[in-house]
Amino acid sequence: MSTVLYSVIKILITAVLVFFISEVAKRYSLVAGVLASLPLTSILAMIWLYIEKRDTELISTLSHDIFLMVIPSLIFFIAMPIFLKWMKNFYFSLLISGVLTSSAYALWFLMLKRIRK
Repeated sequence: MSTVLYSVIKILITAVLVFFISEVAKRYSLVAGVLASLPLTSILAMIWLYIEKRDTELISTLSHDIFLMVIPSLIFFIAMPIFLKWMKNFYFSLLISGVLTSSAYALWFLMLKRIRK
């Protein structure tokens, strides 16, 4: 299989997954929440990485690093509904939640850097 075709297949599978979850969310928010909370993106990334590299140590390291990055990402899911209720403005709430999450990632990276020394 060509590299271009393989890349297109990866993109299509990932896009279909995101599309499917957004369509489910229109009718069943809780079901979409469950689907979106599953580590499907991480699983797909591990599958693609394994197919390409066949390196289980690399996948193990990725899995561990994904776990570490879940913690600061939770800031987004706490902030977004708070700002939506407070401001009623989706894009501004998204922006503020994104900035807070980015800040949490920056602080988290600094903390991890100190711990790993």
